[in-house]
Amino acid sequence: MVTDVVFDPLLPLFVLVALSGAILVLLVLGIWRGLSGWAFRAGAALVLLFALANPSFRQEDRNPLADIVLLVIDQSASQQISNRPDQIANALTQLQDQFDALENTEVKTVIVKDAPDGSDAGTLLMTALSDASAEVARSRIAGAILITDGQVHDVVLAPDFPAPAHVLLTGQKNDWDRRLLVTNAPAYAILDEQVMLKLKVEDKGAVPPQIAGQTELVIAVDGGPAQRFNIKVGEELELPLKLKHGGQNVLQFQVPMAEGELTDRNNTAVVAINGVRDRLRVLLVSGEPHAGERTWRNLLKSDSAVDLVHFTILRPPGKQDGVPVTELSLIAFPTRELFLDKIDEFDLIIFDRYRRRGILPSVYLENVVQYVENGGAVLVAAGPSFAGVESLYRSPLARILPARPTAGVFEMGYVPRISELGARHPVTEGLENFAPRPRAEDGTPGWGRWLRMIDTEPVSGHTVMTGPEQRPLLVLDRVGRGRIALLASDQAWLWHRGFEGGGPQLELLRRLAHWMMGEPELEEEALRATARGPDVTITRRSLALGARSVSIEGPDGSVEDLQMEEISPGRYVAKFEGAENGLYRLREGDLETVVALGPAAPKEFEDAISTGDILAPFATATKGAVRRLADGVPELRLVRQGRVASGRGWIGLTPRAAYVTVDIRLRPIGSALIFMLLAAAFMVFAWRREGR
Repeated sequence: MVTDVVFDPLLPLFVLVALSGAILVLLVLGIWRGLSGWAFRAGAALVLLFALANPSFRQEDRNPLADIVLLVIDQSASQQISNRPDQIANALTQLQDQFDALENTEVKTVIVKDAPDGSDAGTLLMTALSDASAEVARSRIAGAILITDGQVHDVVLAPDFPAPAHVLLTGQKNDWDRRLLVTNAPAYAILDEQVMLKLKVEDKGAVPPQIAGQTELVIAVDGGPAQRFNIKVGEELELPLKLKHGGQNVLQFQVPMAEGELTDRNNTAVVAINGVRDRLRVLLVSGEPHAGERTWRNLLKSDSAVDLVHFTILRPPGKQDGVPVTELSLIAFPTRELFLDKIDEFDLIIFDRYRRRGILPSVYLENVVQYVENGGAVLVAAGPSFAGVESLYRSPLARILPARPTAGVFEMGYVPRISELGARHPVTEGLENFAPRPRAEDGTPGWGRWLRMIDTEPVSGHTVMTGPEQRPLLVLDRVGRGRIALLASDQAWLWHRGFEGGGPQLELLRRLAHWMMGEPELEEEALRATARGPDVTITRRSLALGARSVSIEGPDGSVEDLQMEEISPGRYVAKFEGAENGLYRLREGDLETVVALGPAAPKEFEDAISTGDILAPFATATKGAVRRLADGVPELRLVRQGRVASGRGWIGLTPRAAYVTVDIRLRPIGSALIFMLLAAAFMVFAWRREGR
């Protein structure tokens, strides 16, 4: 209980001030004139002014509140290395014993961990301290104790703290560490063109003299064989690199752990670079003018990244005038240059209704076969001549064509269908969704009809589309390192013209062309993984049926098998959450891929050496201190506010004496009658004194 005097004036304050001034003037005048009763008159005036001020006794019933100490514990990734977890546990035990010995003290513990969303924000210690201090009244905060390695990445957000904040550092004074930094890495690179990565290996802390100098750098691409190089420590290394395949290329760089090094968690860096094509060179050879020729041209010219070389043989098939083929054009067809000298510069060669007329000798077509076997791509869009004696099948190309003609031609209307295998192949998967009208009751896609198809028998590869009598319409195959496709019809242009509603001719031909050029997204047998923060989505594309599971090898060497779910024909998906940053190896059957979690150089391990330099200005501003736990856990003392709060072997907390008022009682000091009688008594004494 606390008692004090409060005033609730009966008149406005300015009136009381005016009355006080008037009374003071009259008293001075009385003293100047020598009135003997001026003291009694002054007493009467003071009694009246005191009564008008309306004084009261106020009694408050207060409940004291405990002082609050904020204990912020850094448990980020960098606090898990060396003996730091043991230092933290030992400090907490000793501090808790001292807190228990303090009266009227409450401890609020705040744990700071890595960002749960996988973002590379680092240690947000000041943010945690600000949030914790905002949840309690400032008048109750007696201090803060921060247990950390001092590597804080949001120190600019340090709060205006009302009490001493002390930093207890983990780690040792003689710690040293080596780290690998990727100082510059592009997100995209053009295939087969050189890009420059910049790396640097540097040492920090108390580096032993025998350690400094050179180290080994190990480089692996997509989890393949390691390449080893000796590099100098402390110098930036420029590493030229050429990507060999499109899509994501994962590069892993590693420096072996040196003796006595603090941690090897920052000795590895993983960089993911997407390989893209600069320009796609396509050679289109049309055997004769026809309506579908423009469909191919529109498709290839619609992509600004495609360089198209197009030749059309204009001689009508039935014309026999004896004019040599070399004299039928204003510009000579550069057959030797295209099919011998520069054939390897093309990404795709398309034979559109081409027939053998002696323009391309067998030696040139033999060169096309070698071109495919060495990694090239050929698409044959067959016309009626494919079934006759001028067929490309009656040339060296027969060795690589996936189907042979039977000499039959279907001259009838039919709706192309996706085969059971084609429903799983990425070239034709889901093409029914592009139909202009719903699927018929018998399962026929809602496309327009084609009016001709060359009858063939499959020899190899995969039949993904069929025509009349379930005969092969589109057959895809791999030959050596290259690819070949046979479209046994020249009627795709009917979809382009909107015949009977049309169909997805551009989507089909686009997918077909991109599959032949090896686009990773259209691989029929592929294992891919994408990461969003710590969440990884694994996608397996396959033409084979059956349940599948993927083997996941983590950065620490642990292996886990995960069942995959078939979400659509030929597409299997599994998801998992990575427990730590690093390189994960994924295996399913004969396929293997890697996915990297986390940035190339995580903030938590940019500098693993404990230091008090970052938090020292904040601690000093609050009259706190920075101490190393390796020197012992300091003693807790209570100090008055504004005094020095640290010394040798001890740190101080400021008692706040906060309270909450539960009851207030007011009691007037005397009554109006008493004040009136007392004032009258003073006036009577003054009259009698002056009367004498």
